[in-house]
Amino acid sequence: MGIDYIIHYGCEPKRALTTEGILERLKGRDRALKIIELYRQRGDDRPPARMGFEMVRRLPDGAEETQIVVVQDLLDAAGELEPWEPYCAGCPANRAGRPFGCIGTINYPISARAERWLLEQLPDNDEPLPYMLLQKALQEMGYTGTTAASLRQQTGVFFEGPHTLVRDFGGFTVSGDQVFELLFLSGPIRPAHATLLLQFFGGIPRDLEADTIMQLAVPPSQEWIDEHTPLLVGPRPTDDESTVAIKEFLHALHIGYRLAVPVLLDV
Repeated sequence: MGIDYIIHYGCEPKRALTTEGILERLKGRDRALKIIELYRQRGDDRPPARMGFEMVRRLPDGAEETQIVVVQDLLDAAGELEPWEPYCAGCPANRAGRPFGCIGTINYPISARAERWLLEQLPDNDEPLPYMLLQKALQEMGYTGTTAASLRQQTGVFFEGPHTLVRDFGGFTVSGDQVFELLFLSGPIRPAHATLLLQFFGGIPRDLEADTIMQLAVPPSQEWIDEHTPLLVGPRPTDDESTVAIKEFLHALHIGYRLAVPVLLDV
């Protein structure tokens, strides 16, 4: 369980299977492999066609329906992806350099270390324009942290840490719950929005000239983006899994910005 994101770049696989269909098959394959591993750890050598598990599905009316899922069925559905994998080679949205690398996941629970890293990246008074934009975004868009705080009450499910981290800017505070909402609870992240998030979290330079800032929403070209707003974040050997996953998400936002396409979220 985690936050799935997709760089919404048009391609033949998406047109044939739909974005939702690709994501569902990938998630089904991951689920199937985990179930097989669990069975094997228990010394159960049954083939996937004889392995099953219960899955609860919420219906549109709010009711719940329990289904028995056969592992082989998930593998068969995932097998429908294979003929489309060659289209991913050389695709500009293929962030991960693998089949369907335009899709990524930030696994739950998000570590306290990753939450701390995100708070540490936020601009302060030394960078007045992005600092003002951050305050404006949090206040005007209503990112109070309330929704994320309700998720945090489910200890160890969505967040590793039971207590909300806070950064004090001197009269203005930002919480980890607000950061979660800012990043993941605003719907599809369109390119102009992506530039704001990348500035807030150190993904692109913040010390930009006024005329450059004016062009961020509608950049002249990908070459202009590469020259003026290159990606600045990347994994480090000391990063934990959550921090690496969040940096990969910022990379996806940068790619979406370069390609002028949104990044879709399934939280």
